[in-house]
Amino acid sequence: MPSDSLCKTVHQYSKGTISVENMRKLQEIADDYRKVKNYVYRRYGGKGSLSKIYPGYTVQNEMTDSGLREQLNMPSVYFYLAVFDALGDIKNQWTQVKSRIRRAVAGNEGLTPEEKHYLRFILKSNNIIDAILNDKKAELPEDMQRIYEDLSAEIDSHRLNNYLKRQVRKYLCCPYAETSNGFSVSERACRYANHGIYLTTKEKRKRIFIPLTDSNQYERQFYMKLDRENRTVELLVPVNWKVHPHADYENEVGVSFGLDIMFTTQSGHTYGEQLGGYVKEETNWIDQQNATYMRNRQANSGRKKYREQKRRRDEKMSGYINAEINRFLREEKPGIIYIPKFPPHNKGGKNREYNRTVAMWRKGYIRQRLKQKCRQHAIEVVEVFAGNIGNDCSVCGKEGMKKDNLFICPFCNARLNAKENAAGNIMRRGRAQKEDHKCSPPYK
Repeated sequence: MPSDSLCKTVHQYSKGTISVENMRKLQEIADDYRKVKNYVYRRYGGKGSLSKIYPGYTVQNEMTDSGLREQLNMPSVYFYLAVFDALGDIKNQWTQVKSRIRRAVAGNEGLTPEEKHYLRFILKSNNIIDAILNDKKAELPEDMQRIYEDLSAEIDSHRLNNYLKRQVRKYLCCPYAETSNGFSVSERACRYANHGIYLTTKEKRKRIFIPLTDSNQYERQFYMKLDRENRTVELLVPVNWKVHPHADYENEVGVSFGLDIMFTTQSGHTYGEQLGGYVKEETNWIDQQNATYMRNRQANSGRKKYREQKRRRDEKMSGYINAEINRFLREEKPGIIYIPKFPPHNKGGKNREYNRTVAMWRKGYIRQRLKQKCRQHAIEVVEVFAGNIGNDCSVCGKEGMKKDNLFICPFCNARLNAKENAAGNIMRRGRAQKEDHKCSPPYK
């Protein structure tokens, strides 16, 4: 169920253009921020430092003793944020590596159930993984040590440990920060005042002033994104928002997603009827721009104008999508929404034009915004497996047939819009799924 608050990213923008001198000072901080992150990546991103990155205080102490901050003359309010920023990326990399190894283990038919159990067990302990990767003895609590020894006695641990090493070499990639277009800012490094923000620089006891387009003030860490070409900055501030439940939002709504019409409910209500037009217009425009660019590429015309027009078009489509989601919630008043699980995007296939149009669909953005707004209004979202969701009749449950956009059931003579029928099936499966979870015995 939704919690009492959720985190959203608020965007603040600089007013006008920043002076060349102040932009240079901001860029210096961003360049040093990138250098610190890459230093941490190189030093702690490999298999030999797994034991140091959790919880990270060892890395913090070693970075303090490294002398890098003094060498760069970098304020500590930025230096340590860069260190922990890089540590977060390294931890995320290890999380992805473990997930990939778990999937590889689950799909490996050459491993016995006992061997798979052993590998899943060691993937839960960083101490064991670190010991195996670096050929040393694991230091574990007594009860965990006993379990580890019992599992090792049942299988060929040496072979499985080598298997783990190969998988880590296969999937582990050291992160690298290629660009220096921003940096994180802590509360100690800034102060809101005079419709703007004062920011600490590399010069002692000197701050630069950046006027903002709004007068909102936030007491929390944020990320400052630099636009060197236009000499502007964007502040990305994570803010906790209180959830606003609605007493009259009690309906159950099944939703099917479409390329032409964004939402269709089990009652036949439609939302986002103009989405298909936006997608088609966007696809045609991009094709025209690409053709023009390829014809004039030798003249080195650049893509600055294209990127600005693309940004405005994306904002227009995003505004339309958000407005339609708001209308959907306001009119349907849902307490529970059943939505399909999307299959992964097929990059291949015979129909390249259709695949390109689907790529413009922005289904991931629609899904993310719907779930975000549902959390904000304390609406439960149930994701439903949608395989062959349009082949069954939502009225009687028997298999029917589709003809163009119409679903016809030969058993109950139902004639429904295909998307409306799919939405009804999504709600029916979602209800059954919730009932199964409710009746399932607790895991022991």
